[in-house]
Amino acid sequence: MAYLIMGGLAFLFFVLYDINSITINNKLLRSGFLLGCILLVTATAGIVYTVLNDTNTGTVTYSAQTLIFSVMAFISLLLLIYTLFFAVPFGDTYLASKPPQICTTGIYALSRHPGGLWFMSLYLFLWLALPDPVLLLGGILFSVLNIFYILLQDRWVFIKTFADYSEYKKTTPFLFPTYQSCKQCIKTSRLRRKVTR
Repeated sequence: MAYLIMGGLAFLFFVLYDINSITINNKLLRSGFLLGCILLVTATAGIVYTVLNDTNTGTVTYSAQTLIFSVMAFISLLLLIYTLFFAVPFGDTYLASKPPQICTTGIYALSRHPGGLWFMSLYLFLWLALPDPVLLLGGILFSVLNIFYILLQDRWVFIKTFADYSEYKKTTPFLFPTYQSCKQCIKTSRLRRKVTR
């Protein structure tokens, strides 16, 4: 239960970070995103550790299914880390005091919140790998809170943060990619690679 509360608190820090970034821009509150990440990672690791070491229920059986879904969870985690910290410049996005520039290429041409997809798939695959009620509850709770968080970003925070966000909304789907957005993601990813060479 403590890990569920800890994970829930992480989203409070995410929201405080975003509100701060478009209002008072307090230097101390800018660490809210990092603190939220630490809480959420700790909560998730704590739940997984508890499930793996729960000798009373014996719900974990190691099989090919466990391995396959664990690998898929790991891939989802890598995609989430890439989307949040490498697809956009980390310093300019999370640490700079000036407003960041909107990214509309690569992974951010796929959908406006691709991290939301990887976040949900991470918890889904974790639960499929380790089918335990606590992990299922944590995955649902954290995913629902994340949806509310990205709705807040999409409808208020990013409109205040990015001058051209309304135009971006017209060309890119909210969460789930479309055929057109997949094509745009591939096309702009190729262009970006050519520019960086």
